[in-house]
Formats: sequence, structure tokens, C-alpha cells
Amino acid sequence: MICQHGNRRIVRVSKDLQITPLVERFEGKRFNSPNDLVYKYDGSLYFTDPPYGLAKLDHDPAKELSFNGVFRLANGKLQLLIRDLTRPNGIAFSPDQKTLYVANSDDKRKVWMRYDVADDGTLKNGRVFYDVTAEKEDGLPDGMKLDSSGNLYCTGPGGVWIMSPQGRHLGTLIIPEQTSNFGFGDPDGRAIFFAARTGLYRVRTKIPGIQPGPRE
Repeated sequence: MICQHGNRRIVRVSKDLQITPLVERFEGKRFNSPNDLVYKYDGSLYFTDPPYGLAKLDHDPAKELSFNGVFRLANGKLQLLIRDLTRPNGIAFSPDQKTLYVANSDDKRKVWMRYDVADDGTLKNGRVFYDVTAEKEDGLPDGMKLDSSGNLYCTGPGGVWIMSPQGRHLGTLIIPEQTSNFGFGDPDGRAIFFAARTGLYRVRTKIPGIQPGPRE
């Protein structure tokens, strides 16, 4: 799956590179610019829709939705889950998938949110997991991944913040360039590949990352 900012949709790319639109609208209105997505093990898809693909962001005349949302697509049904975040961006599940984390990339409210996942896939009990609004270094909450122990790796001010499931800051990885997105890789899942402004960086880890995709 690929989030297409310019085309304002999510598409599926087949092995032979054929592109098929998966979802493009909510209640007849075009998305802002789908940004990040994650699959739940049951095959449902969760994704964020900030306005970054629009030239004037929230004030762009092409913007059709009055909010920047978090959505769920399951069995062909699209649901709006969150509409009160100003800049929903990175998104990731805890290892047991009972918790969903969402990064808010707003320089006026730089936070990571935490939500309980209900049995029907909806979200409840939203609360701030960690707040870095007061941090002055470059970078906003953006890309996010979790390892198999539930620790969060989150791009943010000054580098990649590592936090325990209890919300304790364990440390910050300083990458030579500002980075926005990354993913776990290597056959054993014990490496992180960071996509930065002009380069790609790799760091080995002691704990493997969560492997993406549905479970059989």
C-alpha cells in the first residue's frame, strides 16, 4: 500500500507494478493527503490524513474535509475514528494491538497520543502519551515504529526518541540529518533504516521490531 499525497488517496501496487486505487474519499469528499498507515493483524487498515499535500494546508481551496482525521478501512467499510488532531501523522500499534499511537506533527502541540483499541476496532480513551511541545530543536513527531517489547521509536525534536510503553524517555538517537520516516529491517528484524533529507542510515538494535502486515 502507498499513501499518495498529490493524488490524495491510498493505492495498492501489485507485483507487476499495476496501481489500483484502494480508497480516495470519505462521504463523497476527497481526502486531504493520506500520510501514514498501519495494518492490524485482522487485515483492517488504519491511516492518517493531514493536509501536508495541499499547498495552503488547512486554508487551501482544494481542501474538501473540514478536519484532519484518522481512519479505519475494514471489509470495504471506511470509518472516521479521530477528528480532533490538528496534524495526525505517524501511526503504530503496540505488540498486542490493544493500543494505537498517533503522532501529532504540529509545532504548537508536539505530542504523541495513545488510544485504547476496542474489540470492534474503534478507538477510545484518547490521552497524551508524551509531550515535547517545549523542545526547541528541529523536528516534529512524525514517523513511528515499535519493537517487540513495546518500546516506541519516534522521530521528533533533535532526533529519534525512544520511549518505554510506560511513557519514560529512554534516550534519543542522533541521526546526521533530520529524518522523518524509518522502518525495521534485516532478516532478524534487529536493524532500523532511516530515510533522511539526503541519505539513508542504518542502526542495529538489540530488540527486533514488530513485523508489519496481517497475521494468518
